[in-house]
Amino acid sequence: MTLQGAGGTKGGIGRFFIGFVMMVAGGYLFLDAIKVTNHFGFGHALYSFGSFHLTTGMVMFPFIFGIGIIFYNAKNILGWILAVASLIMLGFGIISSIKFRMRSMSAFELISILVLMIGGLGLFLSSLKNFTDNNRS
Repeated sequence: MTLQGAGGTKGGIGRFFIGFVMMVAGGYLFLDAIKVTNHFGFGHALYSFGSFHLTTGMVMFPFIFGIGIIFYNAKNILGWILAVASLIMLGFGIISSIKFRMRSMSAFELISILVLMIGGLGLFLSSLKNFTDNNRS
């Protein structure tokens, strides 16, 4: 019985773990360099229909009416539709208002991140192939 390596092959277990650690470290540094901002507020235009802009505050009105109808009569389908549709619209509005930007960094930092991510991926993938000597009979 032979010792199996990474991926059930006779590959290198050391390459597997070193590549995995490099990918995780590079991915962490890359995600750490991303700045997330948003511009969500009650006056922010959430949806536009021609020249009419539906703001986030305007989406709250049907939600409030829907909640009121639900508390008055929980079996009324209109209240549930208003409340759920408003929450869905608010959720999409929040997600669509998110902006991603890379923070400023030196060329050394960027190259280090890319070498860790891509080099780690290369080591990780190379560990999944067989390392048997094909020249032996």
